[in-house]
Amino acid sequence: MSSNTMIEANKITKHFERKIALSSLSFSIKQGELVALVGPSGAGKTTLLNSIAGLVPLQSGELLIDSKPLLSYKKTKLFARKVGVIRQQFDLIGPLAVIHNVLAGRLADWGLFKSLFSLLVPQEKAHAIKALNRVGLADKAYEITSSLSGGEQQRVAMARLMVQKPEVILADEPVASLDPARAEDVLDMLTKIVIEEKQTLIASLHSVEFARKYFTRIISLKNGEIFFDLPTEKVTDELLDELYQIKEQG
Repeated sequence: MSSNTMIEANKITKHFERKIALSSLSFSIKQGELVALVGPSGAGKTTLLNSIAGLVPLQSGELLIDSKPLLSYKKTKLFARKVGVIRQQFDLIGPLAVIHNVLAGRLADWGLFKSLFSLLVPQEKAHAIKALNRVGLADKAYEITSSLSGGEQQRVAMARLMVQKPEVILADEPVASLDPARAEDVLDMLTKIVIEEKQTLIASLHSVEFARKYFTRIISLKNGEIFFDLPTEKVTDELLDELYQIKEQG
């Protein structure tokens, strides 16, 4: 794993009206790390990911992406090379063919004309087919995206990220809408691709079991604060019980 720090948070704070979503968080994540964010609903996981993605302005503190302040990435093209996002809703355009959704990963690099022309004649098709092949969907390239299963659509979203080639992938509950077997398939595929491409992955997960199986580090949030930040093998059942306040029935 590289010694390069890809994400650094220095006392970042965010609140919505009177609710504190993030309370003075500080941490750093190195290139190549696989980090799972866990914690109860409302703990701040999605707000943290949206903050790193530049979608939620912070009240205070500083976020650095690859040693540069987040606010310095004003050009979409530059930021798209650094950070990519995948969500449980997939963020795909259902009526379009799969290949167009995959090629959307190139939009930040293309001008308006090339982007529009690609809707008629897919541009850089070979990149899309290669990515689809890696996620096992090369034969679905020209099918309407909405006709695919949930697991297949999440793999299309992964192929789109492969075409985008960001250095950091933020995954917000990427398997929450999938059944356990398909969730395992998607996480197994996603983590293997990230390792092969030497990318950094930060994913929020409801399932602690998936966090333990596929990730090397777990950061837990509770009430907007870091509850623990540990290598996966050091996360005990007792810590998790305390995080989720599981009480034994008497």
